[in-house]
This record gives sequence, structure tokens and C-alpha cells, in this order.
Amino acid sequence: MDAPPRIMGILNVTPDSFSDGGDYLVPDTALSQALTMVEEGATIIDVGGESTRPGAATVSVEEELRRVVPVIEAIHSKSDVSISVDTSKPEVMRAAVAAGADIINDVRALRVDGAMEAAASLDVSVCLMHMQGEPGTMQQQPVYEDVVEDVISFLGGRVAHCELAGIPRSRILVDPGFGFGKNLDHNLQLLKGLGHFSRLGVPLLVGLSRKSMIGALLGDAPVEKRVLGSVGAAVVAIERGAAVVRVHDVRETCEALAGTGLL
Repeated sequence: MDAPPRIMGILNVTPDSFSDGGDYLVPDTALSQALTMVEEGATIIDVGGESTRPGAATVSVEEELRRVVPVIEAIHSKSDVSISVDTSKPEVMRAAVAAGADIINDVRALRVDGAMEAAASLDVSVCLMHMQGEPGTMQQQPVYEDVVEDVISFLGGRVAHCELAGIPRSRILVDPGFGFGKNLDHNLQLLKGLGHFSRLGVPLLVGLSRKSMIGALLGDAPVEKRVLGSVGAAVVAIERGAAVVRVHDVRETCEALAGTGLL
């Protein structure tokens, strides 16, 4: 029997993330939110200290460390939940794992100088995401020959690079990167073709929660009106093979998955 899907709760300790930016800047508030998500059914908490929304500005290593390390330490001290760090910086990877993180979730798929070596040395799981371009410019006319095959090819190459660096397949997840250098049509093609990602032979993580594609499908709904659409998208993703869904609305997602027999 396949393992049940895992729910990754999003915890952005940033002032500018598109949905919860500014909500959890204080470590005590972030810890409270993390523990609430665990009670609601999250088995992974994904802590991010640098927004990767379209047009987002970069932050320094020092600032990202200041944001994420105290929160990871606090969660680790209060819960045995798995903790993911959403970062591309090798220095943050090392500090976060030392603080208690056991997953590296990298939107740049370990392509920053030193990131692959850091991840290989830390003996934790890694999630490799596809992104065309960089957050500041990624939504400026993204182009693909075949978005499903192009993304699968990229991720397959990154999995191979990881194996060459000493990271076993048993520690690798992949994420097609909905909204990261993709327009609405690209995102819909990816959602339709999720089943093809099983060819990679590693677990699939999908993050659709409250993204602009959900808003577009709901008639340009604002972020706070995208909960039901996000929950529905998570259900579809799991039906099509996702092993992990990354969500803001943990309780609602878990209830929907339980109601459909998927959790």
C-alpha cells in the first residue's frame, strides 16, 4: 500500500510573501502558527525567510539567517514534526539543519554555488524545484516547447547531479514549480500531466496553495478568497500522484483529503 500523502504547512517569516507576508515575523508568533498547523495535520513545516513571489527582492545571508534560525530552533524544541527550510543559500542550509531542519527545499534546485556540496554534506532530504529564470523576472514571457516534458527533463538532470554529488535518490523529492516562470496555460498543462512525473522515480511535491493561477481560475479572486480553490487543487494533485502538498490552509486540506479517502 502506498504511503499516505504528507501535508507541508507553509510558514513564511518574511515581510513580503504574497499570502502571509508580515504575519509571522516574531518568533513566538511563528512558533504558535507552526504548532497550530501540526495540530491540524501538517507533518512538515516549511520555514522560509526570503520571498520568492514574482518580483521579489533578494535578502542577505545574514538577514535570512536572522529570520529563520530562531524559528526553526523553537519549533524543533517544541515538536518532533519534520522541518523544511525554504532556501537556496548554502550558509542558510547549514545553519538551518544545525538548528533542527531535516529537509532542504530549494526553488533553484541546488544550482547556487556551494549549495549542492552543502546539501550532500548535511545528510538530509532535498526538494528540487523547477524555475525558469529568477523571481524578479520569471513571469516575463516564459516559453516552453512542451512544458511537461521540459520540466521533467530539467528535474531528471538535477536528480542525476544530486546522485553524482552523493545524495541518494531516497533523499530526493521534486517539485514542478507551479507559477515559477509559467503562465496560466503552462500551469494547467503541468497539473493535467502530473502523472508523467512518476517517470523520475522520486516523490513529487506540489505547491498550488493560493497562487495566482487559483485566483485566475476563480475570476481574479484575491488571495484571501482562494482557499477552496487551493484545497481542490491539492486534492487533484494527490489524485495525480503528488506525495506531498505544500499548503497554507492545513485544516481545510486535511478535511478534504479525509473526506475523499485520500488521507
